[in-house]
Amino acid sequence: MASDAPRQYVPLTCHGHSRPVPHLSFSPLENDDVYYMISACKDGNPMLRDGQTGDWIGTFFGHKGAVWQAKLSPDASTAATASADFTARVWDTHSGELLYILQHDHIVRAVAYPFDNSGMIATGGFEKKLRIFDLQEQKPTTTPGVNGADATVTAVTIPTSMAFEIGEGTHTQPIKFIAWAIDPNVLVTASGDTLRWFDVPSRSCIRAEKLDAEIKSCELVSLAPSVVSPTDIGGGLPVLAVAAGKTVYFWGGPRADQELKRMTLPHGIASVGLDLRGRKFVAGEEPGTWARVYRWDDASEIDVHKGHHGPIWSIAFSPDGNLYATGSEDGTIKMWKNCEGFYGLWRGGASGSAERITE
Repeated sequence: MASDAPRQYVPLTCHGHSRPVPHLSFSPLENDDVYYMISACKDGNPMLRDGQTGDWIGTFFGHKGAVWQAKLSPDASTAATASADFTARVWDTHSGELLYILQHDHIVRAVAYPFDNSGMIATGGFEKKLRIFDLQEQKPTTTPGVNGADATVTAVTIPTSMAFEIGEGTHTQPIKFIAWAIDPNVLVTASGDTLRWFDVPSRSCIRAEKLDAEIKSCELVSLAPSVVSPTDIGGGLPVLAVAAGKTVYFWGGPRADQELKRMTLPHGIASVGLDLRGRKFVAGEEPGTWARVYRWDDASEIDVHKGHHGPIWSIAFSPDGNLYATGSEDGTIKMWKNCEGFYGLWRGGASGSAERITE
């Protein structure tokens, strides 16, 4: 288990975005402990990075509006992005090619993949509709290149009429977050101040939980199977981490519907990340620019991370739990070490390594 002692490792700072970063997330752990990080940005250009080092791999070009969320598929072969240009898009992470354009009639704020299926995506946004798109029904076409030129990929455009709407008429406010439980039949949405659980086969809302304030952060947190333990928070299953007002909420179980704990902090919360193995959580202040680290068992503050120059809108832990990343209004991503000894670009020791800036 990770120590509770403050580490004060120097963070890695990832530059490259020109506007606020509202969301970031990691891929699952691949062979050889490889994983990736993707960031959404209001500049409209989501970026893919090496998950351990933050090194830039590529930028997905094509959105004509702010990108609010970005997530990687279970096999990391594709990335899904939600945008203010009334589309969600699916990209090939190896080539950067656009594969699918999922049309909507208003701003798209949220996307989610199932845990074990890279061929389906759930979307939500200002239409107040939760939809599932089946990407396996149509495939992009590839045209071989001529005279040595690269092959070209023609993206598939899927209208909303071809998607499956879940819980028709249920949402009264925009859908800001979607979590697909480890039980593939259950989807969770955050809309206004309300969490809702949906049964996918019947397309019906099976539970609603009104929280104390508008939900600012809602993510399903999990560790890779190779590092998960029954002693983790949640007993080895993913945990839904939610921030609303000054309170953090956590739900576990296969359907992410069993409340584990709720804790009220002395400040507003813009985002929350959960360290399942180290039994602590990280909260971005609102208002404020600091990330505060709290002990899971008693909500006592054990560390403060300073360095951002704007509110922290997103906090995500890596699939091995050895680091976490923060995305801010200031347009930067910072990566914080969460383990002892050597890891990634950190050399170990209490002072960590010199700050690494990636363009």
